[in-house]
Amino acid sequence: MTRHLLGASLLALLAISPTLPAAGAGFDVAREDVQGFVASMVQQHGFDATALTALLREAQPQPRILELIAKPAERTLSWWEYRARFLTSERIEGGVKVWQTHAAELKRISERSGVPAEYLVAITGVETFYGRVMGRNRVLDALTTLGFDYPPRGDFFRRELEQFLLLTREDGVDPRKPLGSYAGAMGIAQFMPSSVRAYAVDDGKDGHRDLFEYGPDVFASVANYFTVHGWRSTEPVLVDAINATAPDDPASARLALGDTVASLRERGYQFATALPDDAPAMLIPALLESGMSWRVGFQNFYVITRYNRSFMYAMAVHELAQAIAARYSAAELLLQQT
Repeated sequence: MTRHLLGASLLALLAISPTLPAAGAGFDVAREDVQGFVASMVQQHGFDATALTALLREAQPQPRILELIAKPAERTLSWWEYRARFLTSERIEGGVKVWQTHAAELKRISERSGVPAEYLVAITGVETFYGRVMGRNRVLDALTTLGFDYPPRGDFFRRELEQFLLLTREDGVDPRKPLGSYAGAMGIAQFMPSSVRAYAVDDGKDGHRDLFEYGPDVFASVANYFTVHGWRSTEPVLVDAINATAPDDPASARLALGDTVASLRERGYQFATALPDDAPAMLIPALLESGMSWRVGFQNFYVITRYNRSFMYAMAVHELAQAIAARYSAAELLLQQT
């Protein structure tokens, strides 16, 4: 069965999209690194050298993307500022509406995967405001720009460009058409091309992995990503902690489960959890307006950071999920009482 990244309705939309850039200078395909990439795609995946060179020549360099990736919000904002962007009434209510609209499929996917529905919804709320902001950059332009003109992570983005070209070839999609974020992520849940190929699920069983319109494919794909990366049902994500005596230097915090419940308590951190002493854990600094606060993240927090390598991102997903769940439960209770 052929599986497609883009649904037919989205393909029709992209075909007439007014957001595609006007023709410009295009990419310099005479560059040694570009020629090396083409040669690799020919040798490893059987691409036609002439056609691929012509496609890359059509890619438009995007200086603005280089500016954006050098200053992501996770590096320029404090936690309390970052939190304020995502823990809004509008975003919480939006999550409740998504849950109410897709309650049956969320219940089924959550029960099957062990990932609570609120986290499946919250990911889409943080990533794209529930599909409102999925990006207006051509994925081809973004990945080509970052792959060849952003040395700090050029290898990563060239691999994503490779995956994107494989994906569009597999799905019969014109690689000039898909739009996404400035980093090349696509759809409501903002999967990178490699993640689409590895984790996207045709849960609707219609022959399409449609990540651009709300439906079972979006939620099942996020759930699959979480479970593959080690989500543990019934276990906590994170808890608040205090250390009034000798707290760590916030700059020393690492996105790794390098501690245990016991080791953090031995260092003076007080927090509540039913997990055993040897349960892996990480210390999380969270700067508030009133000063530094601390949290302890467990395996499921680490899983969220696999989606985006950021303490603040994972905390925002967690807090938004908790707020959505609380308001959804209140709405369901009110409905039962009327």
